[in-house]
Amino acid sequence: MMMAVFFVQKQLKVTYHYNSGFSIRVGSTLLVFDYWEGEGRRLSEVGRLNPGILSAFEQVYVFISHAHPDHLDPVVYEWRNTLPSINYIVSSDLPIGKRGRRIAPLEEITLGQDLSVRAFESTDLGVSFLVTAYGMNIFHAGDLNLWHWRQESSLREIEAAEEAFYTACEPIPASSIALAMFPVDPRQGLMYDAGANHFILTKKPRLFIPMHWQDRPEVAVDFARRARTPQTEVLAMTHPGESATITFEEKLLDIHIVEPPKDLSDLPLMPARRPDYRGLSEQGKDPFADSDLPVDFH
Repeated sequence: MMMAVFFVQKQLKVTYHYNSGFSIRVGSTLLVFDYWEGEGRRLSEVGRLNPGILSAFEQVYVFISHAHPDHLDPVVYEWRNTLPSINYIVSSDLPIGKRGRRIAPLEEITLGQDLSVRAFESTDLGVSFLVTAYGMNIFHAGDLNLWHWRQESSLREIEAAEEAFYTACEPIPASSIALAMFPVDPRQGLMYDAGANHFILTKKPRLFIPMHWQDRPEVAVDFARRARTPQTEVLAMTHPGESATITFEEKLLDIHIVEPPKDLSDLPLMPARRPDYRGLSEQGKDPFADSDLPVDFH
């Protein structure tokens, strides 16, 4: 007797705030990663989180990967004044005095029913996070990346950076990540996208969002245009406050993008539906064959 196998549809809503900062709604839970409002709090009201928004959720978890100012805005601790139940999950190497439940690389913490987090190594300060929320794996890299500057680094420095990066990535599970947020930093010059390309090809997340692109949205857009594979869709989110509701189906990703309002009026809805070719054989040219060539972003 044959038994039917059903794929349970899963959905989340991701909002881009600034730099490496995202919030992700899964049901009545909000996950906030590396929130930062920019130097001098320049982030517009449209892109900001505030206690009014946060209070709409039954559970709020704030993840802080490390202590660099562009990944840790002090305002996140002010939220606790009006939301005493808010939860902070922070890297174990954060300075003493920073509140939160500390997590070290390769440690796993159960946060609640159907919600847990596992930390992995970084190639800079802190950790990267793999959050499992209601059956979906969500990865935020923090500052995990292949950090070398091809034009300036010595061969020995490049080899050391590559070894550190590959070692840090090795324990991260492949082919089970629904959403990954990962640095694409143009300051690195040639091969600025080498770490992101490696992650896409080896871990095969269903959806990949580039981050940490240094106020150069054209970098994210160009990377998204070139880097998608049969297993991984790449989405460039370049406007603070921009949101995407993502439905994971067995063979499709259904992505509805909501651009941030210019005057807090009605939000335009732009549907984008692309097939997910997971499981199909790759054909044609390697999508990363020319990714290490110089890229002109003027």
